[in-house]
Amino acid sequence: MRFFILALISAFWITGVSAQSTISGTITTKAGEPIKGASVYLLNTIDGSTTDSTGAFTFTTEETGAQTIVAEHPDHQNAGTPITINGDISGVTLKMSRGVVRMDAVTVTAGSFEASGSKATILNSLDIVTTAGARADVVQAIQTLPGTQKQGDQTGLFVRGGDASESAVLIDGLVAQNAFLSTAPGVAARSRFGPFQFKGISFSSGGYSARYGQALSSVLELNSNDQPDKSTVNLGVNMAGVYASASKLFDKTSIEATASYNNLTPFYGIAETNFDFYDVPKGGGGSTKFTFKPNEHGIFKAFITYQQFQNGTRVPDPADLTQKLNFGLKNRYVTGGASYKQTWKSKWGLYVASMYSYNQDDINFNNTPVVNNDDRAQIRLEGKHYTSSRLTILLGTEVQYFNYHQKFAVFENDFKENQTAGYTEVDWTPVYWLALKPGVRFEYSSLIASSNISPRFAAAIRAGENGQISLASGIFYQIAEPQYYLLGHRPGFQQSIHYIANYQYSKNDRTLRIEGYYKDYNQLVRERLANGTFDPNNFRVPVGFVDNSGYGYAQGAELFWRDKKSVKNGDYWISYSYIDTRRLYKNYISEAQPNFIATHNLSVVTKYFIPKLQTQFNMTYSYASGRPYYDPANPVFMADRAPDYHNLSLTVNYLRSFGKWFSVIYAGVDNITNNKNIFGYRFTNGTRTPIVPAIYRSVFVGINFSLTAFDVDEL
Repeated sequence: MRFFILALISAFWITGVSAQSTISGTITTKAGEPIKGASVYLLNTIDGSTTDSTGAFTFTTEETGAQTIVAEHPDHQNAGTPITINGDISGVTLKMSRGVVRMDAVTVTAGSFEASGSKATILNSLDIVTTAGARADVVQAIQTLPGTQKQGDQTGLFVRGGDASESAVLIDGLVAQNAFLSTAPGVAARSRFGPFQFKGISFSSGGYSARYGQALSSVLELNSNDQPDKSTVNLGVNMAGVYASASKLFDKTSIEATASYNNLTPFYGIAETNFDFYDVPKGGGGSTKFTFKPNEHGIFKAFITYQQFQNGTRVPDPADLTQKLNFGLKNRYVTGGASYKQTWKSKWGLYVASMYSYNQDDINFNNTPVVNNDDRAQIRLEGKHYTSSRLTILLGTEVQYFNYHQKFAVFENDFKENQTAGYTEVDWTPVYWLALKPGVRFEYSSLIASSNISPRFAAAIRAGENGQISLASGIFYQIAEPQYYLLGHRPGFQQSIHYIANYQYSKNDRTLRIEGYYKDYNQLVRERLANGTFDPNNFRVPVGFVDNSGYGYAQGAELFWRDKKSVKNGDYWISYSYIDTRRLYKNYISEAQPNFIATHNLSVVTKYFIPKLQTQFNMTYSYASGRPYYDPANPVFMADRAPDYHNLSLTVNYLRSFGKWFSVIYAGVDNITNNKNIFGYRFTNGTRTPIVPAIYRSVFVGINFSLTAFDVDEL
């Protein structure tokens, strides 16, 4: 594998040399006035440039023979003229007439929230780290967006009726194995990622690209940073631990390193917890990253990360909730990868990436030793052809190998899987007010000796000067959760079909988004129990016959409104989701709304910066209607509802300089009102026990130091 990647990278640098011609000229109005900012290009190519303040332009091309040069500007009608390229051409003049204001080309947004620094950005890294209640966790910040579910007792990203296993987290297009920290039963864990590791964050709540598979509901795609802007050093200390990072920028290369140590003793020392942590969570880790830019349009990135931690938690005994069991956990996690991206002559693009990860959990479950380990190796190869400024064609393939092994006392189980996939996707904008994105994906699983074909389609249509309508649909497949294959079951592919439509309006830093969807579930995993009883324990061992006879649906409507304009130095967004969903799967005894779904979800996020005080105040209010829970005394399955969820969080960020060090001092309170949130109930021997988060209210304080000045304008 190593030699294969090196060979590919070497091949990228070997390119032919072709003759280039320089095209130059001016763009003016009919009256001869220069037009600044006009786009000038050769028709059906991406060769071109933009005019300067005098209306002049120049660019190079390898095209020859008869061509058409075109000029575009939002306030003018398009202009064009034929030219013949046999060498350099100068003095080209195009005169443009004033006309109806031309709108920007549409982009597909159905089911997708982008955070990549573009004009259509919904959230960026700073938004995430300053969202009260998110604790600088990417996934917790994403949970303030429509389509997601608030969680306090389960780990993962729950989207539009899907459980945590139905959402995939990817880094640079590769699956992030074990994206969340390991945890004890009933205790939610945060993701392993911080927002400033990534230059772009794309959250798809459905209808995602043919580039990806093995996710029935959602994809969270994280794109790692390229080279840093400058060399710097960062230090931090807070109630959970300390960390340090540094980057060194050279001519064409850069090196970055991080190290951290966490110990929650100070945090839990002042907080009243709902679980007995007899071994307070502690651990640490580090990472290194190397980047190399061999040329203007290529970049190589390589990284390695290591983490380890341990904790001990007394959890309720599923057989008798009045009793407690010790759950000791030691986790080791390592991942490393490399990628190379190159564009040639503005015509071809190629991307290759590989990653390996390993995770091991050593568990002492009430004096019974349990060892869980898994590893994953994967490679992705993509080629893209920029056929013209309005048409690109993507062709790619990926190969994944992963292995799960479990040892429980003297019993051992394992399985191995090889997955291969191929896909193609087209981005076509035939006219500026219409964008089309068809694609298709093929997948094969050696574990179940089965394959599938997944067509995908998305489109966007301009609706007025600042609005657009987007549509998306597709078929999505995913194998079952590892626990079934570890026990020797071999259920086949599960399936979901997405239908999504939305309207989005963006103007003057205000964004309105309304979206509706319907999701049809088929071939879900189902446990056929002989006694027909339901066990609500999420960590149970599946028993009985397992097949793909499960099914379900999810449908809903969502609203997102963000306003960064109305209040000077202020910013806020409101997201609301309504969902109607039912399913029959796993060990459910009848079709029902799952116990991890709240029908109504609301988030109100506000931020206000006071320049004179160099201080920002952030507040988040989250609401969710009561979730279903199983009461064995009720003849209607999952008919009961827990109390509604309420959470009000506040953080304050204060900017201060200490000599050459720029700092951010921050303090936060989660669940200010100390609301006793309950996510459901469990019953044993006639006793009802509430399901609660690890902690109701928490206080967190810390300070970050940096040798790089903080950009206040970003707030």
